[in-house]
Amino acid sequence: MAETMQGLSRTLTCGDARESHIGKTVTVCGWVQRQRDLGGLIFVDLRDRTGIVQLAFDDNTDRAVFEKASTLRSEYVIAAVGEVRARSAVNNEIPTGKVEVAVTELRILSLAETPPFEISDDCNAREELRLKYRYLDLRRPSLQRNLRLKHQVMKATRDYFDAHGFLELETPMLIRSTPEGARDFLVPSRLHNGEFYALPQSPQLYKQLLMVSGCDRYMQLARCFRDEDLRADRQPEFTQIDLEMSFVSMEDILELGEGYVSTLFKEVLGVDIPLPLPRMTYAEAMSRFGSDKPDTRFGMEITDVSDLVKDCGFGVFSSAVQNGGSVRGIVAKGAAGTLSRKEMDKLTEFARGIGAKGMAWVRWVEDKPASSFGKFFSAEEMDALLACLGAEKGDAVLMIADKNRVTLPVLGALRLEVARKLDIIPDTYNFLWITEFPFFEWDEETETWVAMHHPFTAPMDECIPLLDSDPGAVRAKAYDLVLNGVELSSGSIRITDPELQDKMFHALGLGDEEIKQKFGFLTSAFQYGAPPHGGLGIGLDRLVMLMAKADSIREVIPFPKVQNARELMTSCPSPVDQQQLDELGLCITHTEQKEEQ
Repeated sequence: MAETMQGLSRTLTCGDARESHIGKTVTVCGWVQRQRDLGGLIFVDLRDRTGIVQLAFDDNTDRAVFEKASTLRSEYVIAAVGEVRARSAVNNEIPTGKVEVAVTELRILSLAETPPFEISDDCNAREELRLKYRYLDLRRPSLQRNLRLKHQVMKATRDYFDAHGFLELETPMLIRSTPEGARDFLVPSRLHNGEFYALPQSPQLYKQLLMVSGCDRYMQLARCFRDEDLRADRQPEFTQIDLEMSFVSMEDILELGEGYVSTLFKEVLGVDIPLPLPRMTYAEAMSRFGSDKPDTRFGMEITDVSDLVKDCGFGVFSSAVQNGGSVRGIVAKGAAGTLSRKEMDKLTEFARGIGAKGMAWVRWVEDKPASSFGKFFSAEEMDALLACLGAEKGDAVLMIADKNRVTLPVLGALRLEVARKLDIIPDTYNFLWITEFPFFEWDEETETWVAMHHPFTAPMDECIPLLDSDPGAVRAKAYDLVLNGVELSSGSIRITDPELQDKMFHALGLGDEEIKQKFGFLTSAFQYGAPPHGGLGIGLDRLVMLMAKADSIREVIPFPKVQNARELMTSCPSPVDQQQLDELGLCITHTEQKEEQ
């Protein structure tokens, strides 16, 4: 039968035991990491969220306590009282490795079955199994560190924005469904059958209304919900460091954001982030890196060779240019040997898998370069091409010819894929602001212009005349903060002129009735004096993921969901009973076959 803590109080956490505690009697509590019974000597590694300390039971230990120690198994929860002493065999691998606790009293607080996987960072169990038993998985030291790091980030965030005059304010979780870019999670109303709330994709409209209300500076660690496909850095529910400011320019917001990341990284990680952060326009980022969130920790930038090859004998190149596209390439320095013909074939399939028709390549291993299109080029033409690309002997070249909407992102993805294969990405933190995003992007499926950010983003002043004549040329007062190729933050200066806001809605294909129905409360508020304002939202989970150098956002969220949006531990989402459906006025007409777990 399990014992209790009655009469005991923990006086020391496991990971904090040090030489300064030698000679002191302490009470420690935690989980048994492992027990080593050496006959007349028993050692127990005791673990809590702060670390591990060794417990010792020897000839001087009371026999009843010694015999109880011999029954301990992994993950038993125990409390131990004893004197801290120096270890005879020092373990320099852990902070507590110079001391141990000579136990005089032992209580077994809870027994434990054999866990389905080892509770250690060396565990190689499948992620699905670990997520099913997430409460066990979270005991692992690496995940405990991630949770502690996330706490530190949240505390430092609140402290920073409080010091800069921000009010932490809550916005509703049950809101009106409005178009914001992703699919809403809908919540049926019991009191108003046939009507629905939506869970907020972001607090966007409410924080703008807070500016209208005179709050001036708002921030929130906001829970956001988006019903979209998942990936390594995305979850259906996530936390956003959300903020909005009145009477500011874009420069004010960027300066505040830079101060935040600089302060955060220094306080939490002890890392200096040089300021000001570099900036790059969207057009430049796409041209140089093929991405609006480029990883700038390594080179391999894109080069446009369209003018050089537009009249060449290779039809793939010449036709791409003649049809309004381009021919561009990247150079992997010194990689011709590593990127074999077989690897080039794999990269070609990779390129096809993300939208390219194919990939042209050059490998310069011998004196004469080998290529997939060499028979169409004279020696002089090949020399000119390689010179334009900056390629030398030992290098490998990858090229794509197509419309720019294909060429640039495919090369951007190839650039990252090759860098990972070559292991050339340094372990540093490279921040970058991306500015001057296009206001509109063309949706091929609906054949309409849609807002790249959201419809409340202000266009750049000089672009307002282009709204009717050339929507594709309109640039926005929008900005993203990128870290190591991951979009951390997105923000903009907002439209506060009701006439301009109405014009933007119409440019996006919204009619008067739809505008009134979906955004009437916002446009009405702007009639009563809206201050100039802007803001941004920073993905807290992505930020912590990068700071922790974790492979997935799931490693920094206590109870995440998997690729199909299921939470494996509680098996949600799940069916509900008919009575609940009847109360909500809902009828299920079709259910997908339940996935096998």
